[in-house]
Amino acid sequence: MVALVPAEAQGDERGAFLNFVEAQRAAIRRAALGLSEEQAASRPSASELSLSGLIKHVAEMELNWLRLAQQRPNEKRRTRETWGDAFRLMDGETITQMLDFWDGVAKETEELVRSVPSLDDTFPLPEAPWFPKDGRVSMRWMLLHLVQEMGRHAGHADIVRESLDGKTSFELIAMEQGD
Repeated sequence: MVALVPAEAQGDERGAFLNFVEAQRAAIRRAALGLSEEQAASRPSASELSLSGLIKHVAEMELNWLRLAQQRPNEKRRTRETWGDAFRLMDGETITQMLDFWDGVAKETEELVRSVPSLDDTFPLPEAPWFPKDGRVSMRWMLLHLVQEMGRHAGHADIVRESLDGKTSFELIAMEQGD
């Protein structure tokens, strides 16, 4: 059971990038497959990471990059005081809500990527100590960054899930496919 990223149509660079972003999204989502809210919120290691918190964080991270690329305000922007809330479900939030929210963000991301004239188009980075002053990045860079960031967190999600019940990504792929 291999997690193969589907090939893009010949010459469809945008499709290739979007397929790789979606493969990482799917790996994170899959890590919560079959878990209760309580299991997904548990932290089975010394880390503060939970599967539901990772899902929320990655959905909000993607939204942040989307809004930067669109040059629109981020309705879920975090401050120093609320940064930790991006890694845990708050009162009334559920995994289903977070996954639905993320699905909406993913749809918007694809619409933007498909609609920009060129993946070479750039947008400004926000002021932050870790970004260069007056820095800009391309749409292509953003897509690669999403793959990088989601891939890192997909690895975290795999470890958290395996710590919860021993299920590995291949077992979860089989479960997802009904095998």
